[in-house]
Amino acid sequence: MKKSMVSLITVGLLFSSGSATWAHPSKQKKVEYVALGDSIPAGMTPYGNYDESYPDMLKDMFQRSNTKLKDYDNFSVSGYSSEQLKDDVENNSTIRNELREATHITITIGANDLFQKLLSDPSTAQQGIDAASSNLNDILQMIDELNPKANVYVMGYYNPFAYYPKEVQNFLVPLSDTLNHEIEVRAIENGDTYVPTAYVIDPEFEKYMPNPEDNHLNVKGYKVIAKEFWKVMKKDR
Repeated sequence: MKKSMVSLITVGLLFSSGSATWAHPSKQKKVEYVALGDSIPAGMTPYGNYDESYPDMLKDMFQRSNTKLKDYDNFSVSGYSSEQLKDDVENNSTIRNELREATHITITIGANDLFQKLLSDPSTAQQGIDAASSNLNDILQMIDELNPKANVYVMGYYNPFAYYPKEVQNFLVPLSDTLNHEIEVRAIENGDTYVPTAYVIDPEFEKYMPNPEDNHLNVKGYKVIAKEFWKVMKKDR
């Protein structure tokens, strides 16, 4: 009886040990996130200061998910045009090195190209859109050459002219829509993901863009944008 009991215990221990050996815990996926763009991903608020940006919020979302956030870099600069970002992606060694290692990249660029033309000569607004479209295409192609495996997400803008009189918006909003269309086309052509934001921000623009004298979002608005990005980014972790 004792020998039988010892045999059973021994067999049980073997199977127990074997089960522990065979059951491999799921490995955490490593994420390296790089954000590029203008004042929106930089976190500019409607009152001229900086607060938590949508990339900062995405960083937190990665940390709370079943991933290991290995690195996070936000190279966004207020006032940046697509030409300036293109120059960074082409010539800035620090940014290029981070892009090579990135698993996820977000880009918000193009609005300042349009705004600069509107401020200097509104009749040349389309030139700003054309420049943004061409430069974005170059940016996405360069990123693909540096890191073809990276998941790249490009943001479409909300309506920054929501407080303007209707007759002024009749001229400006179609330009903003055209810019978004070009951004979407360039993203799709390069195999990247377009992330629209107008449909979630515009219906409640006063809530998210509370200063009629400034078209930047508050933290609540950036949180809404972060959630729009996360809807697609969480699938690519």
